Amino acid sequence: MATLVATEGSSPRATGSRMWVDEDGRIVGSVTIGGCVDARVIEASTRALEDDAPALLSMTLGDEDAWAIGMTCAGTIEVLVEPVDPRRPADPVSTALGLARAEVEKGRAAVVVAALSGAPRRLVVTGDREAWGTLGDGALDNAAAQEAAGLLADGASGVREVDAAGVRHRLYFERHAPPLTLVVFGATHVAMPLVSLGVVLGLRTVVVDGRDRFATQERFPDADEIVVGMPSEIAERLPLGRQSLVVLLSHDYKYDLPVLRAVLASEAAYVGVLGSRRRGRALIDFLAGEGVPQEQLERVRIPVGLDIGGVTPEEIALSVLAEAVAVHHGRSGTPMRDRAPAS
Repeated sequence: MATLVATEGSSPRATGSRMWVDEDGRIVGSVTIGGCVDARVIEASTRALEDDAPALLSMTLGDEDAWAIGMTCAGTIEVLVEPVDPRRPADPVSTALGLARAEVEKGRAAVVVAALSGAPRRLVVTGDREAWGTLGDGALDNAAAQEAAGLLADGASGVREVDAAGVRHRLYFERHAPPLTLVVFGATHVAMPLVSLGVVLGLRTVVVDGRDRFATQERFPDADEIVVGMPSEIAERLPLGRQSLVVLLSHDYKYDLPVLRAVLASEAAYVGVLGSRRRGRALIDFLAGEGVPQEQLERVRIPVGLDIGGVTPEEIALSVLAEAVAVHHGRSGTPMRDRAPAS
């Protein structure tokens, strides 16, 4: 496994880009866009398999070489090449990737920390701050876990230095997280532009409805997933985590109440419900009477969206997504003019 862990200069591939080379010479993926760099990585990968030993490649590229692989200017890249054998029960790399994948499938983030020298070692820090594995030293594990915890919510993968017992260590921190997902309950006329706008923003989009005549590919051609069935049951099994933005558009008590109950029991980052203040109060009072905790009820945003005077389905969709994005980033939706310092 070859991983692009650091770049200095303008690179066409993000940190974390991977190439896999197996014992038969088959290749999957790329750390750049081909050329001399990938050729050297393939050669190093073959050696790593033969010697069962990792290597950290550091390549300084002039303008001509950089241009050949898609970088717009000269720079330096680092690629970590490691042997991986999933057949070994204790293989640290494959085990760490499996743990990270399991967290993502639950809708949660995980950070995998890799040593850049010595034997392949991994430390995995999950969304509940639990840690698995070791980098070979207890003090280093503690320092790395603390750094990783700060990256769980919204960090970027890359090489960082941490201090352990007075010694500086360079480590690669790789954040694994589910994509920011917009989940819409109710395949209504507002849901259609809401999903389309969500796609424009780069969100993964899921439409849920109990009516197969409304939840169709023709009405939602851009949706990543359309789920037809009992909305409350679907809400209970969806992996709604901190990367989930949930909007209820059915405007029907018998659907909204059980769906809300399930959604509020999750870690969804945003919960918006279409409706009036009066209707919202009735929903909240009913759920409170059923024992739903107050801190969960306070997460419900009804009426949904920011006050932009939206009337059409498209304007309402813009209002909803603006509020959802603001909540996801921990912002209030205050006008930028009011936030900007006087000059």
